[in-house]
Amino acid sequence: MSERHDTGMRVRRTVLGDAHVDRAEAKKTDFDAPFQDMITEGAWGTVWASDGLSLRERSMLTLALLAATGNFEEIAMHVRATANTGASPSDLAEAFQHVAIYAGVPRANHALKIAKETYREMGVEL
Repeated sequence: MSERHDTGMRVRRTVLGDAHVDRAEAKKTDFDAPFQDMITEGAWGTVWASDGLSLRERSMLTLALLAATGNFEEIAMHVRATANTGASPSDLAEAFQHVAIYAGVPRANHALKIAKETYREMGVEL
């Protein structure tokens, strides 16, 4: 594998945790391996590995973008990742307020619902 892939895997494990990455890697098949390699190198080895923003800031941006674009499937995963990135529940509440204004109240409302459920599962009091 490339250096970018190795960096991406390290950052991915830092953000999402070893258990999550190990589960994802165990499910990888020949069918989706090229896709998994692409996101490991592109998303994790390039974007998330850049020193231009902190992991906390990237968490907030990622969650806001997922909510704004209606891609709710990955919100819980990224809320769980905040335990590793330092983004707080109040950071996410602020980010989702921006989503409400710039992308729509229903999307922000749904993202908040997912975040609340995920925090509850994590044992985080809000």
